[in-house]
Amino acid sequence: MIALVIYRAVADHVVPFAVTLITRMLARGLDMPEPLLHSSGDYVVARVTAFEHGVGRNLCPFRLARLLRAWWRGWR
Repeated sequence: MIALVIYRAVADHVVPFAVTLITRMLARGLDMPEPLLHSSGDYVVARVTAFEHGVGRNLCPFRLARLLRAWWRGWR
């Protein structure tokens, strides 16, 4: 029961405070306003996601296995 109370206190108060503090420190360190930091972070996430989907489609293990099997059958 006590662990649940401590968990709720940490989740409700400490985590949001820490996220805000880290965001402000990063924005000050990069010398940019916080909204710009948020929007540039969203842009980076979108670009990385698009890259992973493009590369992931080409490096799918099932697709690579099919290509290898087709190559092996054609080689023999």
